[in-house]
Amino acid sequence: MITKYSVMMHELIKEFKLDIVYGPEGFLESTVSNTSVNRPGLQLTGFYDRFDNTCIQVIGEMESAYLSQFSEAEQEKKLDELFSKKVPLLVLSAGGADLPLFVECAKKFGVPIVRSEEHATDIIAALTASLNVHLGPRVTMHGVFVEVYGEGILLIGDSGIGKSETAVELIKRGHRLVADDGVDIKRVSAKSLVGSAPELIRYFMELRGIGIVDVRRIFGMGSVKPTEKVDLIINLVKWEDGAQYDRMGIEDSYTTILDIDVPSLEIPVKPGRNLAVIIEVAAMNNRHKKMGHNAGKELSEKIYNSMVNGDVQGLTN
Repeated sequence: MITKYSVMMHELIKEFKLDIVYGPEGFLESTVSNTSVNRPGLQLTGFYDRFDNTCIQVIGEMESAYLSQFSEAEQEKKLDELFSKKVPLLVLSAGGADLPLFVECAKKFGVPIVRSEEHATDIIAALTASLNVHLGPRVTMHGVFVEVYGEGILLIGDSGIGKSETAVELIKRGHRLVADDGVDIKRVSAKSLVGSAPELIRYFMELRGIGIVDVRRIFGMGSVKPTEKVDLIINLVKWEDGAQYDRMGIEDSYTTILDIDVPSLEIPVKPGRNLAVIIEVAAMNNRHKKMGHNAGKELSEKIYNSMVNGDVQGLTN
């Protein structure tokens, strides 16, 4: 079952500093649940096939110029047809003519109108990005989420494996905590996931033997971050003698979350391993891979070329 999310109208108006031109009573408490934003150019010509009336509509300079070609009676007819679809919100962007008929027609059907100082393309891009964040599908995972050298690292593993303790060491080394124990992950685009902490436990951390600590107060505001993109998943597992672990890192592994494949690693844990340093290196290495550099593949190719060329000395250099 797909869960539908929504955002309150007053949140969008506040976020984008939109000026209310007309709003029916109680519209600020209404919700928007569609991530799409539409410019109703085709609709003003009379084409309403496959028109989605749950989308926010944006009127720009072109739409206003098109309407201004018609008589007042024809303008009213076209606007009445648009507003009769009961769209959730109509935005008049910068550069568009302030046509008096907009308010008159909106009042007939109870459709709110707001004005933006941004041009149509800019406000559409900003609204779409914001709605993707507010309304994107989401899941809550058990783990610790930290930012290390600009990379969002999600630490997962069995309870008691040392995720929180590792996060504390990373924080002491100048990195930042996003979430401990529970991580809310949203899909904000076809390729991106963003993680954050549930509001109730934000910036709190549990350390066995100590209890709950407030990371923001103990380590300062620079030690925490509200959200971060999920760039790498690290699964901490108990070290087992004789088990086979990846020694080269040639093949990339992925974990699928909300239909998006995220690079992942499995790091064995045993006494004496400095997990904080290992995770720092993993974060930097992940950035290198995104830039097209894979040290494991480079070394493998060098060894292969040396064997093909019979250069035994090359294997020891």
